Amino acid sequence: MIDFNIPPFTGKELEYMKIAVADKKICGDGQFTKKCQQWMNERFGVPATYLTTSGTTALEMAALLSNIEPGDEVILPSYTFCSTADAFVQRGAKLVFVDIRPDTMNIDETKIEQAITEKTRAIAVVDYAGVACEIDTIMAIAKKHGLSVVEDAAQGFGSFYKGRPLGTLCDFGCYSFHETKNLSMGEGGAIVLPTLEHRDRAEIYREKGTDRSKFFRGQVDKYTWVDYGSSYLPSDLNAAYLWAQLECYETIYNDRMNTWNRYHEALRPLADEGLIEQPTIPDECVHNAHMYYIKLKDLNERSAMIRHLRECGVLAVFHYIPLHSAPAGLKFGRFDGEDVYTTKESERLLRLPLYFGLAEKDREKVISSVFGFFGK
Repeated sequence: MIDFNIPPFTGKELEYMKIAVADKKICGDGQFTKKCQQWMNERFGVPATYLTTSGTTALEMAALLSNIEPGDEVILPSYTFCSTADAFVQRGAKLVFVDIRPDTMNIDETKIEQAITEKTRAIAVVDYAGVACEIDTIMAIAKKHGLSVVEDAAQGFGSFYKGRPLGTLCDFGCYSFHETKNLSMGEGGAIVLPTLEHRDRAEIYREKGTDRSKFFRGQVDKYTWVDYGSSYLPSDLNAAYLWAQLECYETIYNDRMNTWNRYHEALRPLADEGLIEQPTIPDECVHNAHMYYIKLKDLNERSAMIRHLRECGVLAVFHYIPLHSAPAGLKFGRFDGEDVYTTKESERLLRLPLYFGLAEKDREKVISSVFGFFGK
């Protein structure tokens, strides 16, 4: 059976974890945490990046830094993972879902402004499949109305929009290093601060509400509890695992991109015949080969394709159930406008196996199995 996903492993992860143990510093902010953060700061041209225990907690920090309070409204797409919504629900916010674009599966920037009310405080955007939203348009809307924008770039590490790295384009950016992502630390994430305006507060939230970071920089002679916070620091063992992959970032990126490009080229004849739809990558976007998906005619055909591929020894999976139709979505939010594409497109989308180290013979088997479904 060809797995849908296998977590990335480069070979030095265990070696670096042993170094962390020998250093007698396996809690947060050890040498490997600092290495990872510095790599991202330099690579993406930002002043501050902080590793977190997950992409979810990175989003929670972003919600805190956005000053979300009970009764506030946050606009977001319904086609996303629940973490995007949870971060704001925990702050007492009301969710306002808007429709997506059928080409990129991202939030439809033309639907945002009509959803803004006097209670709106933030917009949360999701870079689906590592392809950017229309960020410039969204930021202009946010500036006009005085709103914060949180960029859920959980799938966007290493992608670009108009030459700028995803995760750095809004007020706050959030990455995920879950085992299903291009780079992994098992469970983990990062919050990116494009400016230093919120650095002190971010450090306090991340350090259980204390000013411990200032203490270690020699800015205070002792540290104490100064505000709300939580334990958002990952173990340095996790960071050591991630560091091994950051060192091999180009190798991982190229390997995944080779698979993505092979799928795209090989399956084009099916798209030309109108049997499937392939991903759309806008001209201003450079993606990271996070996933390769196809769209079938409808839900029934997708279900049949999943069964067919499994019979062929290939695990392929669908993705999100739109949040506005979930029990918690009905409880904590509302859909603004008409659901033209969110449900319809989500029911057609199917993700094919794509991971670092996917063997060529397995890749070709996936392709031939897709063709086989159509009797090709």
